[in-house]
Amino acid sequence: MARYTGPKTRICRIFGEPILGNGKYLTKNSLPPGQHGAARKRKQLGEYALQLREKQKAKYTYGVLERQFKKLFYEASRQKGVTGETLMKLLEARLDNTVYRLGLAPSRPAARQLVSHKHITVNGHIVNIPSYQLKPGDIIGLKPKSASNSAITSNFRGKNPKFTWLDWNEKEMKGTFLAYPERDMIPENIKEQLIVELYSK
Repeated sequence: MARYTGPKTRICRIFGEPILGNGKYLTKNSLPPGQHGAARKRKQLGEYALQLREKQKAKYTYGVLERQFKKLFYEASRQKGVTGETLMKLLEARLDNTVYRLGLAPSRPAARQLVSHKHITVNGHIVNIPSYQLKPGDIIGLKPKSASNSAITSNFRGKNPKFTWLDWNEKEMKGTFLAYPERDMIPENIKEQLIVELYSK
């Protein structure tokens, strides 16, 4: 299995940010991972290392593998507009990420599991592909049987009102992907320009 399943806090400590969780352990120990922590002499990162680090951060944040990420980047580069911003829009338009943003799951891995276990529908049809690219106007909902499952609904945390590109109907238990978000709406601390520079070499 290629997907990372190791300690989340270790990855958070590498980047110094809670990219894979709530970061409660970062307050206890925010030093880089390794036997010597901050005492180890670390060289200042070069240009390539900074670019690679930013790409790895984006991959870990959205739970995307290398081949998928590269494919998304080339798709973004073919579209009109700023490549880095388009890449972030495509990452946000993934079905598993949208399920997470709608508050149907407490984390992206949990949202991925909901999708792959066939609990999520798009426009009334069951979709079990986490990387499914949503388009403006698509309606995301729960399968009727899943909507009455307390084990699933107990994890709902509600949609954050700052995600204005999504709409959630509490009564019908359905969300709508209204539009691709602008870069300043996306809260992730990712310098996408460094990723563009990395792939442009």
